[in-house]
Amino acid sequence: MSTLLEVSGVSVSFDGFKAINNLTFQIGEAEMRAVIGPNGAGKTTFMDIVTGKTRPDEGRVLWGEKSQSLLSMSESQIAQAGVGRKFQRPTVFEDQSVQDNLMLALKKNRSPFAVLGFRPSGQDLDRVEELAREIGLIDALTRKSGELSHGQKQWLEIGMLLAQEPRLLLVDEPAAGMTPAEREHTTDLLVEAAKTRAVVVVEHDMEFVRRLNCKVTVLHEGSVLAEGSIDHVTANEKVIEVYLGR
Repeated sequence: MSTLLEVSGVSVSFDGFKAINNLTFQIGEAEMRAVIGPNGAGKTTFMDIVTGKTRPDEGRVLWGEKSQSLLSMSESQIAQAGVGRKFQRPTVFEDQSVQDNLMLALKKNRSPFAVLGFRPSGQDLDRVEELAREIGLIDALTRKSGELSHGQKQWLEIGMLLAQEPRLLLVDEPAAGMTPAEREHTTDLLVEAAKTRAVVVVEHDMEFVRRLNCKVTVLHEGSVLAEGSIDHVTANEKVIEVYLGR
C-alpha cells in the first residue's frame, strides 16, 4: 500500500515545552488509524501540524504520490489538497436544513460569483441524497440541523467533510457524548469511509477504538510510544504505565 501521509522527525515547542518531539508517523491511502494517548501527549498538535494550523520547528510532512511538502502550503491549500478535519464539537449551520448543509459542503467552485449564482444540478441533489443515506440522515433531509441530536450533528459534519471528497480524514473524539447506538453507527460510518480514503481517529474511549479494529498509534510526550493492534498496544508495559494504569 502506498503512503499518503508521511510525517518524519517533526518537533514543535511552545514556550520551551516540546509538544511534539521527533515524531514519525505514516498512513496509507485507504487505511484506518486510531491515535490514543494521555492528555498533553501531542494528539491535537499533531493534527494542527498536518492541517497547517501549527508550523513545526523541524522535520518533514509529505503528502501524496509526489511527496509534496505540506509545510510550504497554507491551511486552505492543504484542505484543497484533500485533508479534511473534524473537530470535537460539531460545527453545522443550525438554521439550515440537513440538505442545505450537505449542499454547501459539496466540492465546487467557491468563487464569490459561482456561490451567488449557484443552482444545484440534478447530480448535486443525487450526491447529497447519497451522502445523507451514507451518514444515516436520509429521513432528516428537510429538518433544520439545529433540531438534530448531538450524535446526528456529528454525522452531518462527517457527511459535510465527505462531501469535500478528502483523501485523508482527521476526526477528533467522534464518540464523545454519544449514546451506545449512535457510537455504533459512527463506527460503521468511519470504517466505511476508510475503505476509500485514509481516516485518522483521535479518541479516548478504548471500547470505541477496539471496535474500529485497526492499527493503533500511542503518543506520549509528543512521540510514538507504541504502535500495533489494540491488543498489542494495551499489553505494552510502557503504555500501561503512562496511559492505561491510571
